[in-house]
Amino acid sequence: MTWAEKALDALAAGPPTPLIELPVRAPGVRLLLKDESAHPTGSLRHRHARALFRRAVLDGLVTEGGTVVEATGGNAATAQAWFARRLGLPYVVVMPGRRSEERARAVEALGGECRFVTPPLAIYDAARRVEGHFLDQFGRAAEHDLAEELFAQVRPDWVVTGAHTGATSATLGRWVREHGLSCRVAVADPEHSAYFPGWTLDAPDYSTGMPSRVEGVGRPRVEPGFRPDLVDLVIPVPDSASVAAARRVRAVTGLPVGPSTGTALWAALELAGRMAARGETGTIVSLVGDAHDRHLAGCHDPRWAAAKGLDPGPHEARLLALT
Repeated sequence: MTWAEKALDALAAGPPTPLIELPVRAPGVRLLLKDESAHPTGSLRHRHARALFRRAVLDGLVTEGGTVVEATGGNAATAQAWFARRLGLPYVVVMPGRRSEERARAVEALGGECRFVTPPLAIYDAARRVEGHFLDQFGRAAEHDLAEELFAQVRPDWVVTGAHTGATSATLGRWVREHGLSCRVAVADPEHSAYFPGWTLDAPDYSTGMPSRVEGVGRPRVEPGFRPDLVDLVIPVPDSASVAAARRVRAVTGLPVGPSTGTALWAALELAGRMAARGETGTIVSLVGDAHDRHLAGCHDPRWAAAKGLDPGPHEARLLALT
């Protein structure tokens, strides 16, 4: 067996992540959370990383002993470092800003190397200068296996996801259309992100030039992996609502989810309300992007929200009325 064949075996999908029912006060509407925090690296980025590595191996861009490089941080870096170690490959990630032991810890524990660069937008050029294969999660956003797995578990009427690289909404939308399903795909977009205005104005090059305050979702520009033709609806979500919804998920399920999960949940509840108002029934699936204890000191800590200028209070009453 060649190294590439062994690598592809090591990159095979694991067991399906579970579905968790979140009760909603909308007659005839069922809301399920697809818990992507159940992956070995604890987030939806695990699927993205596996897809990027598989594509690179199949294309011959990653070979035995070759260095793999990325410009990113957080969950994506951790997931990629996990797969690099699984394949026995050196991994270098270029992260924005000054060195942070907390941000570097998870990657370095997996044998990866972290390099920090300022200004933040310089990370992409810095990564391209590192000798090795640049995964380029935005430029090469690879569709993954979420749709196949999800639609084998349930046949929803709506699936809601946030937009980052655009790969997840494209994966879902393409599967729905190719298999003739009646399900529709909605993208939840936080403040300052380019996807909602870009989708509304049919402007694939739309840019806000502003970073999202919600970790793991939203982008200052529409990324090439985002396919507006495969999306049925984009729902703008206030950042404070994302925080409030993340806290609600934790209160109901015990999962310390991040605010990106809150973004998707808020949009899902908007859909549930619209369906109920029209007398419609059906099932909505919303994605749990991740669940880490570090979020306890983030969106679940009132001091964190206050420091960010976010007030989730006005949204909490509505969440209690809906769930």
